[in-house]
Amino acid sequence: MSDLANRTLTIEKILNAPVDLVWDTWTKSEHIVKWWAPNGMDIKVIQHDFKVGGKWKYSMLMPDGNEFISEGTYKEIEVFKKIITSADFKPMTHNVELQIHLEADGENTKFTFNVIHDTPEYCKQQEEMGFYNGWGSAFNRLEKLLTENLK
Repeated sequence: MSDLANRTLTIEKILNAPVDLVWDTWTKSEHIVKWWAPNGMDIKVIQHDFKVGGKWKYSMLMPDGNEFISEGTYKEIEVFKKIITSADFKPMTHNVELQIHLEADGENTKFTFNVIHDTPEYCKQQEEMGFYNGWGSAFNRLEKLLTENLK
């Protein structure tokens, strides 16, 4: 595991919302459909069994009409603190681990998002394919949802 840093892509943010609201955006289907996809894309929750061992599956319709499926299995859940899940984003990304870490900071939440890949080469390929733009766009939608709709 000494190469973990070379296999991990990370986004960190301070979210202007209390940790319980941020938690709800990650754990409730009615919120997930409002932000999980990049800007301009709609998402449909096919399955969302939020428990350790539970499966999730979301569908996004691409501009070209093709369906983009994201799915995984929850590995660890620590309420208001951590969600760890396997993830496949078909057809582009397979067998990664998503780590969502939340830390309450008064009325704000420190948010750390890690995606761990099998190899450093795969990690680099995913970064070059637009990891930061794609997730950055989704997290911008998350921030907007938190500030406009959930408070």
